[in-house]
Amino acid sequence: MRAMLDVIIAGGGPAGAALGTMLAGQGRSVMLFEKTTAAQDKMCGEFFSEEGVRYLAALGVDLRALGAVPIGAVRLAAREVLAECPLPFAGLSLPRRIVDEHLLQRAAESGVAVVRGTSVEQLTGAPGEWSIRLSDGTEETAKDAFLATGKHDLRGRKRTGGSQNDLVAFKMYFRLAAEQEERLRDWVELILFPGGYAGLQLAGSGCANLSLLLTKKSLRDCGAEWSRVLAHAVVSSAHLERRLAGAVQLRSRPITLSSIPYGYRRISSETEPWYLGDQSAVMPSFTGDGMSIALHSAFLAADAYRRGVTAHTYQAILARQLKRPVRFATALSRCMVSMPVLAHALRLYPGAMAWIASWTRVPSHFLKIGDSHRSSPYPSFHRCAGDI
Repeated sequence: MRAMLDVIIAGGGPAGAALGTMLAGQGRSVMLFEKTTAAQDKMCGEFFSEEGVRYLAALGVDLRALGAVPIGAVRLAAREVLAECPLPFAGLSLPRRIVDEHLLQRAAESGVAVVRGTSVEQLTGAPGEWSIRLSDGTEETAKDAFLATGKHDLRGRKRTGGSQNDLVAFKMYFRLAAEQEERLRDWVELILFPGGYAGLQLAGSGCANLSLLLTKKSLRDCGAEWSRVLAHAVVSSAHLERRLAGAVQLRSRPITLSSIPYGYRRISSETEPWYLGDQSAVMPSFTGDGMSIALHSAFLAADAYRRGVTAHTYQAILARQLKRPVRFATALSRCMVSMPVLAHALRLYPGAMAWIASWTRVPSHFLKIGDSHRSSPYPSFHRCAGDI
């Protein structure tokens, strides 16, 4: 076992890699553990709002240069299109495997010791001296530990308390027919079907991302088979059937996740490590701004760490900042699953979708980039820590 590090980071997704880059820039000794050995697709809608794009640019990652496609409008459909509306902000879409690899590269270039193919299995200790046990049986120690393991929990640190726990997620990439790809260009589509909903958008040239959520009961009714799940969604929506006519699946099998605590916000105790991204808050796919939340948590944590703020205080203020967007996005998801008839009202007020999109984002005055970051007094961490 080596000498004690300043920081250990479990997880090399956007939150973990971004944090590592910033902490190494502060002169800290940082070791990051990422269980994958190479780029992999992740369960993610892969939508980056204006905030996410700006956070990535601050880290030296230009999504447009990497081939991201623009998303400027939202379309709601069931059997047919119900409503269309421009988004109140510019968005971009790009596969996570590309974004994650570039962020990990930036972390390594910044001085982070990036260890791949090894995962953190267990974390013990307390602030000031943490010990981790790795999947290869070795151990490392550090003064501070940051958990950025996404939707996967460490042993003994399982998230509980999500308000929408009965959904199963599927994700598949398609190459659409040329006409359908052109019709989808610049749009993110939310498609309702009995027992769930799907999000569809281009993720690059010749690649569309279909992310689908449905209840466990609906999954059982479909025999827990992807082909039947997809058929259930398609037969319920003539719009989705047209989109996928002549489409080719680009993966042999979908990415799947279950038992995801959607609606979760972490409120930590004095003896907990730092939690980032989905370990801090979990938004249902295509109802909120999960990628920006992950990056925001990293920037907030890096700023807090630089200023000597405790993990507990950081977690309290992050929970407060995310209270509105997480609750609103989860309520929206529950409505789309259990009361889809309410979504039909948007045919009368399509502009309401822009307002909804604004309410599921990190409030602009909390952002750690741009004018709000330069003018925001850091004592607000202490002033607001108890307001959760």
